[in-house]
Amino acid sequence: MNFTKTTEQDSDYNNLEKMSINEIISHINKEDQKVPIAVEKALPQINSLIEQVVLKLNNGGRLFYIGAGTSGRLGILDASECPPTFGVSHDLVIGLIAGGDHAIRKAVENAEDSKTQGWEDLEAQHISHKDVVVGIAASGTTPYVISALEKCNAQNIITGCITCNVNSPLAMTAKFPIEVVVGPEFLTGSSRMKAGTAQKLVLNMITTTTMIQLGKVKGNKMVDMQLSNDKLVDRGIKMIMNELKISKEDASLLLSEHKSVRKSISHGRK
Repeated sequence: MNFTKTTEQDSDYNNLEKMSINEIISHINKEDQKVPIAVEKALPQINSLIEQVVLKLNNGGRLFYIGAGTSGRLGILDASECPPTFGVSHDLVIGLIAGGDHAIRKAVENAEDSKTQGWEDLEAQHISHKDVVVGIAASGTTPYVISALEKCNAQNIITGCITCNVNSPLAMTAKFPIEVVVGPEFLTGSSRMKAGTAQKLVLNMITTTTMIQLGKVKGNKMVDMQLSNDKLVDRGIKMIMNELKISKEDASLLLSEHKSVRKSISHGRK
């Protein structure tokens, strides 16, 4: 199959340094508007992967994101948001990045080129056939990610991916690939831009849809969220007030007693 790295192709714009601030941001915004359209075209692929994730997590499995650089950081970001948003364990959705936690803040030289470290990082998490592993790589060529998915396939572990090139080695490796083709970046090769935005949109869909399917949402509310600051406590009180049609004082008392919006609503109905 033909494989062209559109993520590395020359920008449609040139002489960027001669542009005014307004010209630069207008062009970036114009390019950014292409991203949700590209994601829409990938919805059938996204649906197929989420079905697998829901199935595995419903049966005691976990969701792993594995990537390098920006892609790895985006996976870690999405994973880290699941416990506070949905009240799930930190071990349910796990993000891994080439080079380890140090690479979250600072690039680790050559980390993404390893063909063994990805699987070693998964093994350290006691990966099993119960789990799902989603490789994230804008280029679709990152050895750290591809080699990890190859090992997963050999071990009968469900694999997916999020990439921004069609027919990439990563998409050919993953059993449930997601290909969001956003085209050349405004700044040639800077895949933290449109490609990164596309990956973030898809990650939002994967975890939000999965958690809804797992029963972590009621109506349209985050009833299992962790009440970790005053803003979230206030939000929780309002949810209880609206659901039970009670005063702020009564809602506050329920939440103080039960420490959970879901439990407060349940006990308030008794």
